[in-house]
Amino acid sequence: MAGSSVTDGAAQRLGYITRVQSFSACHRLHSIHLSDEENKRVYGKCNNPNGHGHNYKVEVTVRGKIDAHTGMVMNLTDLKAHIEEVIMIPLDHKHLDKDVPYFAKVVSTTENLAVYIWDHMVELLPPSLLYEIRIHETDKNIIIYRGE
Repeated sequence: MAGSSVTDGAAQRLGYITRVQSFSACHRLHSIHLSDEENKRVYGKCNNPNGHGHNYKVEVTVRGKIDAHTGMVMNLTDLKAHIEEVIMIPLDHKHLDKDVPYFAKVVSTTENLAVYIWDHMVELLPPSLLYEIRIHETDKNIIIYRGE
């Protein structure tokens, strides 16, 4: 059967769980490796010295075997707690460049935000469980990161 393995005579099924969380933050797209003129050219209005904000929507997806005893890939209460620790506490209503040390030397693009979230989520979750971070920066701009 596709997508399953046999353990003790029973098929081991894989499941995906996605938890959605929204947060608001501001940032300025500005690279310390570029001149002011290059930053303006590359990032345009997003290089505004006062920054700009987004209402981000983040989808955290885990993938794993559905436990035969609990019926779960993982406990959603645990996933919710990890999202609170990794996303809400350090990022919500923050200026990413000023309040999050990671972004002092890393441009706070949504791509790099996805990497930041991945790197911190993977520290809290069991090995190989985190599957994908998907961030909706706007209704039209969506970034996906899978740890690659």
